[in-house]
Amino acid sequence: MLILLPPSETKREGGEGSRVAVAGLRFPRLAGLRRILVKEVALLARDPAASMIALKLGPRLADEVGRNRVVASSPTMPALDRYTGVLFDALDAASLTEVERQFAGQNVVIHSALFGPVSAMDHIPAYRLSHDSRLPGIQLKRHWQEAVARELGGSGLTLDLRSEGYVALGPVTANPNAFYLRVVSAGPDGMVRAMNHFNKSAKGLLTRQIIQNATDFASITELLAWAVAAGIDLTLGGSGELVLVVPGH
Repeated sequence: MLILLPPSETKREGGEGSRVAVAGLRFPRLAGLRRILVKEVALLARDPAASMIALKLGPRLADEVGRNRVVASSPTMPALDRYTGVLFDALDAASLTEVERQFAGQNVVIHSALFGPVSAMDHIPAYRLSHDSRLPGIQLKRHWQEAVARELGGSGLTLDLRSEGYVALGPVTANPNAFYLRVVSAGPDGMVRAMNHFNKSAKGLLTRQIIQNATDFASITELLAWAVAAGIDLTLGGSGELVLVVPGH
């Protein structure tokens, strides 16, 4: 089973080691594409003004350019610890046990715009690049889409919790056992509504619950049976879709 997560714009500082080993990350056949982007973001960072335009940064985020300037030699830490923000705060990686972190390393993949999909326990540096960033001469969708789709195109159970922007960088439509998660809210009036801000929190909590359960579900039937037993309102929606219903806020 794979759980595909989106990355976060915000990232924790620091880490260990001297540089990211792109060939050692999960899906090593993406190493060449990774090296191209690492080189390009570092080169672009030599021009702060151009970087801020390409990365869509306001004046208060000017320091983000500095991260990219040294991205090839920066300290690294597991991706699950590197990312912060609503989804990752809800997942709360720091409180997971070693066994749970090992399960996450095998079954959770975070889709970085810079490195492509990586294991939750792959060591990566802090950086700034989003799915809609515009690097000179490189369109990220064209750069990643075919290769990532091929890497993620297995037949095993896949839960796609990514945002649409990251789905576009590597769809899993070729996998009949891939399911895109839609989060909705059930209000006191019985009405079901799409979630916005709390969508990320709900995805983080669901991922945490699956990690803590530490079962490598082989089928959607097994996953849904576990959800019922765990009191999680998770059902099949339309074709290739799962619906997670959470209490209204």
